[in-house]
Amino acid sequence: MREEGKPPRAHEAFVTRFPELGRAWDLARKAGQGGPIDEKAVHLVKLGVAFGALREGAVHSSVRKALAAGVSADEIHQVIALCATTIGFPAAVAVYTWVVDLLPRGRRRPRTR
Repeated sequence: MREEGKPPRAHEAFVTRFPELGRAWDLARKAGQGGPIDEKAVHLVKLGVAFGALREGAVHSSVRKALAAGVSADEIHQVIALCATTIGFPAAVAVYTWVVDLLPRGRRRPRTR
């Protein structure tokens, strides 16, 4: 099991094998943090990008980081709903399954209105 807040072993192995790419990764991450968007909105944007790119690993990483930053399950579900008309319904369902893998048991179903 992965320790909370620690990068996955695959990432650690990758940057150990390719240290220059690891440094580039860190520089790109830092460049994205240097703007006027607040932390919560940054996590919501990263979720939307991961969803749109249909990258399961990025979705898992973004969900973990968003939850740790205080983004609610309802907010994550809203981002899925917002993406559905752009990425398509089958893709939105796939993203949904990747998200619920990481949500606490009691927060897997979105609140209905």
